[in-house]
Formats: sequence, structure tokens, C-alpha cells
Amino acid sequence: MISRLTGGIRIVSRQYSTTHDADMVVIGSGPGGYVAAIKAAQMGMKTVSVEKDPSLGGTCLNVGCIPSKALLHNSHLYHQAKHDFKNRGIITGDVSFDLNTMMSYKANAVKALTSGIGMLFQKNKVKLLRGVGTIVAPNKVEVKGEKGVETVNTKNILIATGSEVTPFPGVTFDEKQIITSTGALSLSAVPKKMLVIGAGVIGLELGSVWQRLGADVTAIEFLGSIGGIGIDGEVAKTLHKILAKQGMKFKLNTKVLSVKKEGSTVKVEVEGAKGGNKEVLDCDVVLISIGRRPYTKDLGLDKVGIALDDRGRVPVNNKFQTKVPGIYAIGDCIHGPMLAHKAEDEGIVCIEGIKGMPVHFNYDCIPSVIYTSPEVGWVGKSEEDLKKEGKAYKVGKFPFLANSRAKTNGEPDGFVKVLSDKATDVILGTHIIGPGGGELINEAVLAQEYGAAAEDVARVCHAHPTCAEALREANLAAYSGKPINF
Repeated sequence: MISRLTGGIRIVSRQYSTTHDADMVVIGSGPGGYVAAIKAAQMGMKTVSVEKDPSLGGTCLNVGCIPSKALLHNSHLYHQAKHDFKNRGIITGDVSFDLNTMMSYKANAVKALTSGIGMLFQKNKVKLLRGVGTIVAPNKVEVKGEKGVETVNTKNILIATGSEVTPFPGVTFDEKQIITSTGALSLSAVPKKMLVIGAGVIGLELGSVWQRLGADVTAIEFLGSIGGIGIDGEVAKTLHKILAKQGMKFKLNTKVLSVKKEGSTVKVEVEGAKGGNKEVLDCDVVLISIGRRPYTKDLGLDKVGIALDDRGRVPVNNKFQTKVPGIYAIGDCIHGPMLAHKAEDEGIVCIEGIKGMPVHFNYDCIPSVIYTSPEVGWVGKSEEDLKKEGKAYKVGKFPFLANSRAKTNGEPDGFVKVLSDKATDVILGTHIIGPGGGELINEAVLAQEYGAAAEDVARVCHAHPTCAEALREANLAAYSGKPINF
């Protein structure tokens, strides 16, 4: 504070600078960060959350999981009303949609959930500091915001800064014609023709949204199959077939050489993944979804002696500790799949470990979901994984075509596949493509987490008629080789 006299009047000018003390500072308020902050406060730690963006919730709530699911659900309802209702005896006349209303619905869902985090912070007495958090010492974080710099002296620091879109070499995103997943959630009009570079989870989901709303969508994939890392090969082939039947086109084993804007058109030059004839594809909009990378900008890790690994991740041990005592990291910026639920669980387990509780995290039991129609869900090993490991296994399959609930609902596509150890019958992996696959997979996760055998699930009574019975029958097939209803 500076004070001086001018004409007999004392003028006081203030330079904003505040110091706080804390037991825990969490940098980032995405799914991992906000959950960890709340857990820390609930366990008696004086907790500060640092967030650089205007809205809480990170990528997931603002430009990822949540808004994409709003568009996926509503575009599915529209597509169903336009193409399927008449088969069910529901007569609506001409069906259309209002994109502005659809986008407002998405925005309202996001706003409700992100503002809810702020209320949870208040309820649990988590102090929120707005600004960019930089680690300046092992027990000190500086937060640079619009008001100036705030300093937090703390016993522990948790890095939960998440990830960002992986850039495409030589390409500048304008988020109107050459877009990332962020732009794909906010287009002002349905493109006539859309190219999606990358047929992984994000590309398939957002491509599905715009294809349902009327766009001619082609997904370009360097690999020979769709669905991304971890998906079972048989499931990937089935999903490819179903999405192609719905109208989505695919160019697999294809490499993108360049993306250039020429007036109102975007030209994408491609060739075979192993070389061959080149081809130029035209479109109105190109969505580039080739993955994400850890976000560690402005963290100041070099100041405390933490070096990133060869993939830009923060190295941690099995207790999420970095090499510097008192500094931890979770979520997308460390090893493992970049999934919101993985980050959430890591946040909880990390805090419990700091408080002296046992640290247990089973990376083999993290589920993955693709929210297309039908949904795909899986956990554990794929057949390709087991063959690579030389593991002897059994396969139990059950088609939704033979499931009474799926049949009566008019959703017979897909199947459940259970992989179990040939000698012990312990479940090694479960793969679902079909109605509610993203919900059904959680029963399989629970079973696998507790070391269940296929026989255990097969002998548990399931409500009838439900799609979950297909999971039971697949386990029965793995255990005995003889499902009842197929």
C-alpha cells in the first residue's frame, strides 16, 4: 500500500496482493480436480482450488463429455422421430429441428452442471481462486488473475490440469470450417458435407451428431478399424457395419497429407496409409479429432525439478506422487487413458493416500464407452490383447436379437461378449455393443473389480425383461458354453 498527501488529502493506492495458507492446493477444476478438492475438504484439509477458465468443470463439462451427450441424445431423438416413429405406430407428420434451440438446450445443461460445482465448493468450504496457477516452490503456488497475483503457501499441491486437443501439423483451426471437438459442439448450421479425421471415440460421436442432423459425413482413419485404442476387433467391425448402414462413410487405412481452405471449401488431400494414389476430398467442414495431449503450460514444473516424460506427461508413482515430496498429479496429465471417470477416481484415491489410507487403483477395471447408437462399452482385455499375451481364454457371446427387451424395443443390433480365463473362469474382459451398452458395462466393471468368475454373474438373478439379461446369458455361455435363450 502506497500513501501520499496531495493538497491536504491523503490518497491511498493499493497493489493487489493476497497470501493464503492451505493444506492442499488443487490446480485445475475438471472432473479430477474438483472431485479431489471436495474430497480433501471433506477429509478435513483446508483446500484451495485454482482455475484459469471462466467456468468450472474443465474440458469434460464445458466442451467435452457433457455438451456432446446433450447433442448426441437430442440428435438421436430427432433421427428416431424422422425415420423410426412411423414403424412404431407413432404418426407425427413432417419432423424438423431448430438448431438454435438444440444448442441452447446443450448450453443450459452445461451451465447447470458447472454452476453446481461452485455450489459444492461453497458447501464443502473449498476456496476458489481464479487465475493461472504456477508452482514457484515445492510448497508455494502463485495465482495470476485479473486482479493481480495471489500466493498460496500450502503443505500439498495436486496437479489436475487435464489435456488439450492434439494439433495437426501445418493446420490452423478457425473453429468454423476447420474445427476441433470444441467447434463441432457449436456449429451455427448443419454442414452439407463433413470430413472427420480420426475415427476414434470423439470422431465417431460428433460425426454421428451431424450425420443424424443431415450432413454427409465421411470419417478418415489411418488404422484399419474404427473405435480407437482398446476396442475389441469384433466389436469394431460390428460398429463399422451398423454406422455405415446408418449413412456414415469411412475411408480406413488412409493418411491425411494436407488440409487447406479454398474459399468456402476445405480440401483434404489423402493417400493410402502405406502409400499409393493420392486423392483430394472436398467438404464444407473438417473435424480433426486425432487425440489429446497433456496440458502443463505455465505450471512451472521446471522450477521445482519435475521433468515431463517423452509423451509430455507428469511422471508419478503408484501413489500419484511426483519426484518432489508434497506434489502430486492425476488425470489426463499423467499415464493412463484420458477419461473423466479415471481422473475422478484417481483424485479420490490420491487424497485418501495423503491422509494415510491404502492406495488402490485397478487400471484393468476402467470402463470405456462410445456413445453412438448403439452404444459401445468395454472393460478389461480384448481378444486381441489375450492373443498377444498368449493367454488361454473362453468366449461367451449373446446377441441382443435374442434378448426380449431389446427385441420388443426395436433395438436388436449388437451383442455382449465375455472373455474368461480358461482354467479358472475368472472374467478377463467384457465387451458390449447394443442398447444401453454404456450403462450395462458398469455391472461388468463391478464383477471384474471383485474378481468374479463368469459363473458368478451367470448365477445372479436378473430382472426380466431387461437388456441386462444379455450380459447374464453371455457369462453363462462363457462358463458353460450353453446360453438358455440362444
